[in-house]
Amino acid sequence: MARHGWIVGHDALILTTADGGLTWSKQWRGQNLTDSFLDVLAWTIGMSSPSAPSGFAWKRPTVASSWLSRLLLEEDYHLNRLTRGQTGTLYLAGEHGTLLRSRDQGASWDAIHSPYDGSFYGILPLSDRRLLAHGLRGRLYVSDNDGDDWTAVANETRVLLLTAGLTSPGHIIAAGQARAFFAIDDRTMTLEPCFPAMQTAVAELLILPDGTLLALGEAGATRLSKSSPP
Repeated sequence: MARHGWIVGHDALILTTADGGLTWSKQWRGQNLTDSFLDVLAWTIGMSSPSAPSGFAWKRPTVASSWLSRLLLEEDYHLNRLTRGQTGTLYLAGEHGTLLRSRDQGASWDAIHSPYDGSFYGILPLSDRRLLAHGLRGRLYVSDNDGDDWTAVANETRVLLLTAGLTSPGHIIAAGQARAFFAIDDRTMTLEPCFPAMQTAVAELLILPDGTLLALGEAGATRLSKSSPP
């Protein structure tokens, strides 16, 4: 799977590679070129899903280049991020408090009770049933029952938190706009500023195999050393 990948983005376009990114080919394109895919997630070679404004497309594992487009919301809300938990449950986070959950690999989706009517930018699975939702104005919420109930996490820094990652058991990194970069203790849910050298917005965090962080954003790709102060 390490050599297979997908890129999604403007004009409802999906590109794929089978050689680690050396070459790319168009795999799917929507009829409405005003739409954009905002995220993509792959969990086997034959199953991947991009999220889009008010829609969702998923790839059948039995048909190598076949995609189905499904409408999940009647409202024209952006679906910002798609994640997968340790049990295989899929989660979608979006505008206007949209939180969705699928326990059958995207075949059906249920609305999760939302603690906030503003936009969410992701749900980070912390364990089998423990989740962290992040979004606008520094909003953070934690759930211990797979999203049925949420508890607000105290955060006085009111900036957009675009991305979060679990760097090791019990240790979370969250980042976003206005130089927001926080280390979060999963046990106490306390926040500490970290990586002060990052002076630009971060849109995505990737946890690399050696444990270091790759921050993607306005400054391009920045590798953050494990020795950087959390």
